[in-house]
Parts: sequence; structure tokens; C-alpha cells
Amino acid sequence: METKIRWGIVGPGKIARKFVSDLLLVDDAEVTAVASRSLQRAQEFAEEYHVEHTFGSYDELFQSGTVDVVYIATPHNFHKELSVKALENGIGVLCEKPMGVSRGEVVEQVDASKSNNAFLMEAMWSRFNPSIQKVKQLVDEGVVGDLKYIHADFAFYGLDKGLDSRLLNPDLASGSILDIGIYPIFLSYLLLGMPNEIMAASKFHENGTELQTSMIFNYKDAQAMLYSGFTSQSKMEAEISGTKGQLFLKPRWHEADGYTLVKDEKTNKFSLPLTGIGYYYEILEVNQCLRENKIESELWSHQNSLDLSELLDKVREKCGVTFPFET
Repeated sequence: METKIRWGIVGPGKIARKFVSDLLLVDDAEVTAVASRSLQRAQEFAEEYHVEHTFGSYDELFQSGTVDVVYIATPHNFHKELSVKALENGIGVLCEKPMGVSRGEVVEQVDASKSNNAFLMEAMWSRFNPSIQKVKQLVDEGVVGDLKYIHADFAFYGLDKGLDSRLLNPDLASGSILDIGIYPIFLSYLLLGMPNEIMAASKFHENGTELQTSMIFNYKDAQAMLYSGFTSQSKMEAEISGTKGQLFLKPRWHEADGYTLVKDEKTNKFSLPLTGIGYYYEILEVNQCLRENKIESELWSHQNSLDLSELLDKVREKCGVTFPFET
């Protein structure tokens, strides 16, 4: 591997631009290639970020020998196929969440990682956020006592997007659950593990897209109340409550730059400023794993992605959320 880890961008859209803005802050990383189904889009991205290699198809990039790892930032329904192709070419993969539309897809991705001895990680960037890492540490150490209650939401108004957008087009695995519901589900899983029971209900667009979903995750000795939606804004503060205190991740909690501890009638606020906009930390993790020749991260492992996809499947099943390409 060269001195700097060579990154390729698969799907040069809005999210990829945010990601690259942080990747440019990482000393041992460089963007060496970009691919899109539209060569013009790839060329525009390459000019914007001074990327050397440009490709009008994903396969060309995977077979080019110009990258060590790719960031896959296409709509959800393309994640599995593109991940597997990259892995089969011995290229590491950081795949935007959700890694697959279903657990079955994630199984295929994990199998491809193992059989080709190539790195694979879901881009669950909040897992690497310093504030979330600290909150997990405090919970694990029992600072707030026994964890009993989590409340986490993620919502924004998205009904002004076009019906052909990834948010509202069922052919692109639309809806709030996979796009943003994954965040509150992730937090509950991170802190409490797999629930014993899931209750959930959704509201739908006339075209079949799930628009808002409320969830209760029932654990042996705790509950989590979770929500995602495109029909309105929500506060997006996370509350983690135990028998001896509370932790709050301030809005927007999934990209928090600090946390609050309430305990013994005292409120203490802690600031943990972010480098970049938050993708920086997952990039450091991927680079470290690649340098150590790992095929998965210990902080967000293959099993973690399999578990998360299972929870997403169960919520969708409870709510009757399906996509045309699944039938």
C-alpha cells in the first residue's frame, strides 16, 4: 500500500461531497478516483476536488487498480451489488448506511468480504462520533446506573422532494426507516443490544412510501422510544436515562459535539468539538483497519451490521413496508 491510502468515490452526489470535504482533512488519505453512471457527473466531481482518475462506469473503477478502498454513496438499492463487485476485485469498501436493503443483502456483502479477504464496513459514522463514544463509555461504566429508558428521534420535512427522489421513490428503497430511522435504532442497539420485542406503526404516502414511523423496543428491563419521519421536523435530542442519572446528546444528536450529564441534582455540560462535519472519524477507523490488514472494524463489525439490518427488517415487517424490487 502506498504512503497515502487511495480512496475512490462511487456515486458523486451530495453525501459524497460532504464525505470528501472531511476526507481532505485526513493526512494519510487521498481521493484518487471517482465513478458515476454519468461520465459528465464524474468529471464535474473530479474537477471540483482535483481527482486524477474519472470513470463513466463503476466496473471500470473497480478494475482500474487506482484505489485501495471505495466509499459507496449511491441510493440504498445499489449498495449490495456494488459492494460485492468492489470486494471481488480486492478493494476495501466503506458502504453508506444502510449497508443493504435487507439482512439477506448484508449476508451477501459479509460473505464477499470474507471470501475475498477484503475490508468491509457500514458507514455508520455516528458510531465513531466522540460524544457518542463517550456516552457509551459512561453507560458501560454504570455512571447513570442501570439503563432503563432511551428516547431518540430523527425527522425532517421531506415531502417537498420529487417523487423520483431517493426519499420518495419506492424503486430506490424510499422511506424514513432505512434513511434516517436507522439512527435511533442504531443508538438503542448500541446501548441496550437486541430487543426482546418490537412494536411499530407507520404512515404512508399514496405511492406506498413509508413517511413516518414510531417504534418501541422492549428489553428485559428497559424500553426505547424511537421515531423517524419526513412529515415534519423533530427536536432530535437523545435522552439516555438510568437509575442514577441521565445523559443527553444535544441536537442533532447523531452528529453531537457534546453531551450533558444530569446526576445528583447537578447538570454538567461537556463540549467535544468535531473535526470537519463528523465523517472524519470513520475515515480514520477505515484507514487504521486497512493498515492493519483487517477485513472488519471492531467498533462497527460485520455482526453489528447484520444485527442492525435484522432490526430494520423487523420494523419494516411490523409496519408492512416493502419495495417493488423485493416482490
